[in-house]
Parts: sequence; C-alpha cells; structure tokens
Amino acid sequence: MKAATRQLIGLLLGTCLIVLPLLAQAQNGPRIGYVDMKRLLDQAPQVQQAHDRLQEEFSSRDLALQKEQDRLDALRASLASDRNALEPGQLADRQHEIDVLAGSVRRARERMQKDLKERSTQELDKSWQTVSNAAVEYARSHGYDLLLPSPVIYASPKVDITDAILRKLRREAQAQETRP
Repeated sequence: MKAATRQLIGLLLGTCLIVLPLLAQAQNGPRIGYVDMKRLLDQAPQVQQAHDRLQEEFSSRDLALQKEQDRLDALRASLASDRNALEPGQLADRQHEIDVLAGSVRRARERMQKDLKERSTQELDKSWQTVSNAAVEYARSHGYDLLLPSPVIYASPKVDITDAILRKLRREAQAQETRP
C-alpha cells in the first residue's frame, strides 16, 4: 500500500474518531460546518491590510535598492562605451567601482529578501490567527459541533460557511477602520 493511501486512510479514521462521539452526543444530530481556509486567507481584508503594511514598510528600501541598481547599470553601460578610450589604470578603477557596487547591491537585496520573508511569515501568522479565531467564534456562536477546514474530500455547499465567516471578517475590518 502506498504511503499516500495509508495517510488518507489514517486521516479518514482520525476524522471518524472525532465525528462519531459528536454524533452520539448530539440530540438532533451534529451541526457540522466546512471552511475554505485558503479562500479566507486570499479574500479576508485583514490579510490584504497585512500585505499593504508590508508593501509600505519595504517600499522605501525597494526604491533605494532600485536606484542603486540603476546606478550600477549606468556604470556598466558607461564602461562598455568608454572601454577603448580608457587607460589600463582607469579601466581597472572603474571595474573595481562596479564590482564593489554590484556586491553592495547583491547584499542589500539578500538582506531585504530575508527581512521581507521574516516579516511576511509574522504577518501571515497573525492573519492566520485572526481568520482562525473568526471561524471558531462564528462556529461557537451559531451552535456548530464540528468545523472542518480545507482540504476535505467533499463538502456540501449547505455546510460551507466560508462566505459567512468572510462577511464577519469584513465587518470586523470595517469596524476597526472606523475606530479613532
């Protein structure tokens, strides 16, 4: 038996172990909901706000880096056009200046990418927590016994509460914006 098949069987058995006790406890049957977490993370305004914060935070660094890259490109073009007119010492000086600037630009880009990745992870963690909390709050307040996140093999549209949670997140974001 392939590992993926064993994992799927294990997942299904684990789900049964969770669902069966709920079935036994529920008087009118359990109330089960499904949430498409990817869709929530793609469409929740809180996630977009996090993206906007990151863009604002890194825009000045990106602009400065782009200016340095433009300067480097101009120096390279100048050297290519002046190569035959330069003395060997001048040529070496210009090439050294280009090499130093190229290294500086590369290091700055690597630092910025590392910082951006770190901050993106932080923002995603916060967004995930916000979205997850909203789903749990909605489920509790509407009497759900079990809430399944994606991916699932199948979820009927009648148990999909993604849109309702998305509306909740939008209301919360709107309320947050109107606060002083």
